[in-house]
Amino acid sequence: MIQILFVSLGCDKNLVDSEVMLGLLQEKGYAITNEEKDADVVVINTCCFIHDAKEESIENIIEMGKLKESGKLKALIITGCLAQRYKDEIRSELPEVDAILGTTSTEAIVEAVENVLQGKKFECFEDINYLPPSHETRVITSGTHMGYLKIAEGCNKHCTYCIIPKVRGDFRSVPLEDLVAQAKFLVSSGIKEICLVAQETTLYGVDLYGEKTLPKLLRELSKIEDLEWIRLLYCYPEEITDELIMEIRDNPKVCHYMDMPLQHSEDNVLKRMGRRTTKDEIKKTIHRIREWIPDMVLRTSLIAGFPGETQEDHEGLLAFIDEMEFNRLGVFTYSAEEDTPAAMFENQILEEQKLQWKNEIMELQQEVSYDLNSTMVGKKMQVIVEGYMYKEQMYMCRSYMDAPDIDGCVFVFSEEELLSGDFIEVVITDFNEYDLIGEIV
Repeated sequence: MIQILFVSLGCDKNLVDSEVMLGLLQEKGYAITNEEKDADVVVINTCCFIHDAKEESIENIIEMGKLKESGKLKALIITGCLAQRYKDEIRSELPEVDAILGTTSTEAIVEAVENVLQGKKFECFEDINYLPPSHETRVITSGTHMGYLKIAEGCNKHCTYCIIPKVRGDFRSVPLEDLVAQAKFLVSSGIKEICLVAQETTLYGVDLYGEKTLPKLLRELSKIEDLEWIRLLYCYPEEITDELIMEIRDNPKVCHYMDMPLQHSEDNVLKRMGRRTTKDEIKKTIHRIREWIPDMVLRTSLIAGFPGETQEDHEGLLAFIDEMEFNRLGVFTYSAEEDTPAAMFENQILEEQKLQWKNEIMELQQEVSYDLNSTMVGKKMQVIVEGYMYKEQMYMCRSYMDAPDIDGCVFVFSEEELLSGDFIEVVITDFNEYDLIGEIV
């Protein structure tokens, strides 16, 4: 039987595409392997969002290409953002690649495998604004009781630092009924928590239904009987409505958690970034959310060293972080991406300065996070069991406050055996900057 190895790089939205392609291949009778030595075909679903992601994708292509010389590997297929953006370079500089699929060509994966196994080169690039039909069945690769639901593709924002609209196309919502069907499949497969993802989830439905339909989607998903948690990622602040805040507050299945990518706080930086909001508007949105949902956990991501950023801008951002007290925060140094307006801006920042600002942001956030976590001691909370750490003799769990793979954990002592996927109630007994420690109530 032909065995296929999948390497999924980049974001959770890319992971959904990988799981869909794995499902299509499995339906055709192909076997899936995690072992390089057993693979007849390797598929690398690539990322090119920033320089480091680009390098990781290219390194994986070269490394897997070597297996064609030394192992049983017959063919190498490249999909995703790097394939879409650099197809000409891949053709000319990476002869070990046998097939290239663009970001909207996931459905062609079976045809690609069939061709490369016959020794034929293969390419497929659909219109960048094409939205492939939904597939309910996927091969879930998270290894936990959590799954991602991609509710839209592409983006219309065109921020000056971002290449996504050029490789993923315009914003296109997946029909609501298709999403509900996908979610039911995930839950029937044992998934208890669904994370909604898109380049921007808050605009869901505007292209299909003429209005923001995320609150309605949340209501429909919450009707799925065995679904316990729904988590919202990538909510742009300028698109957050009162209706959405109230739905999060009133719907018992929606976690009081929101990922709100801000990138910066200072108006002159936001303007050069092409962001469609201001510092004052962001603060008003955050205050409104916390007024209506006092236990809301807010995560954000920031960019350090954007072209033209000054020391004054940086200090303004630090003051903003200190005032807003984000529960979770990540920061990236600015990466100048070709074909983006920001790469041509004057006053590019030295890497050394970017790193210094990034470190200062994270040092401040550690203090903020430590103080916030200290307030959790003695509180009871529901957590989902993720697994057992034999060396530490503790269970690794997550609360509603923790998105998978990016946030901290709740480490739990328990003499009785716990099963992954169980929901348990714990009392918090200790903490550090990023994690909590608890015991079963």
